[in-house]
This record gives sequence, structure tokens and C-alpha cells, in this order.
Amino acid sequence: MAHIDLRPLDDDDLDAVFDMMRDPDAVAMAAFTAEDPDDRAAFDAWIARQRSAQDVTTLVITEDGGFAGTAATFSVDGDREVSFWIARHSWGRAVATAALRLLVAREPTRPLFARVAAHNTASIAVLSKVGFTEVSRNVDFAPGVGREVEEIVMTLVPALDGV
Repeated sequence: MAHIDLRPLDDDDLDAVFDMMRDPDAVAMAAFTAEDPDDRAAFDAWIARQRSAQDVTTLVITEDGGFAGTAATFSVDGDREVSFWIARHSWGRAVATAALRLLVAREPTRPLFARVAAHNTASIAVLSKVGFTEVSRNVDFAPGVGREVEEIVMTLVPALDGV
């Protein structure tokens, strides 16, 4: 298996992150994405806000030293959440699972939450392997698919935290 690691996001990563987050198949799976994934100015403004926010940690996932995606922790309405986005060239090789395990090991707050489109079975499987369990569902408009989509909220609580 490849060596998976997390490192801080730097300016040299921004083109790779932008390209990854505009892949049409990935956008369709993520569903809850930017309104226009091809809008570089909007991406640059969004990533600048993320990088300057005190409660956001954005990391690059590396696979054998190369760019494989991003992982982040952030707060929404007082809850800590995790997110990950894997570049297509790293799909299907357990990169997401290894990266999420590293991410939750770095984040001391529990419970942790994650949100995922119900049709994204790969991400649901990754979250489940790391110990997240479903706590609720809701329906919301998803720009990545241009319609309402069922969203699953999952949590990692202290009793389940085996990473």
C-alpha cells in the first residue's frame, strides 16, 4: 500500500485543488459543491476565507509524496466537522480511509460530524470504516447535481473513536 500523509496546504497546491474540485464526476458525487466549479475567482475567494479562518484546518493528502486530495476540519453552528476530497487518480486505493484516520487522530474535539450525499456510497463506506455512524438525514439543494439531494449526517463519538 502507498504511504499516505497529511501536510499543510500551501500556495503551490492551489491549482491542483482547483482542478480536483472541478472534476465533473467528483462534483456529482460530492453534490454539495460550489455553484460554478469552473469559477476560479470564486474558488480563490473561498480558499482564502478557509485559510484565514481560525477554526478551519485545511490539509493536503499525499500519496507517496504526491498530491492526492484535501482534508479539513472546521466548525458549523458549534459542531466540529470533517471533510475530505480525493483526486480521481487516487480513487479506490484506500487513500481516503487512511487520510481520514490521520485527520481524526489530529482533531481532539468529539463528537466530530461529517455530511455526505446519500448517493455517495464510497464516502459513506470510508466514514463507516473510520467509525462514523449515521445520526440524521435531510434534503437540500445540491449545486453539484442541480437538484435536491438527500444528505446524511454522520458522527464519530468518543465511544466509537478507535483511531
